[in-house]
Amino acid sequence: MDYFIIVITTAAGLYFHWWLYVRIKRWMDRDLALSLAEGDKAKQAFMLEQLALAREAGIKRRQLPDWLRQAADHYQAQG
Repeated sequence: MDYFIIVITTAAGLYFHWWLYVRIKRWMDRDLALSLAEGDKAKQAFMLEQLALAREAGIKRRQLPDWLRQAADHYQAQG
């Protein structure tokens, strides 16, 4: 019974740390997209859409800042 408790507790702890890590990565990506919007509400919505498109396209996290900057520049060129 002791081993069962140890296994369950360890598994729950590992899952919680993984879940927290994933949430923090998402928050950082969202903050990056919103910071590139420079407080403009319409641009914030556009940047969040671009972030969703980047996730769907499978853009790597290392490439994400450059990809989002290009999207922000493209928005300025449109407007």
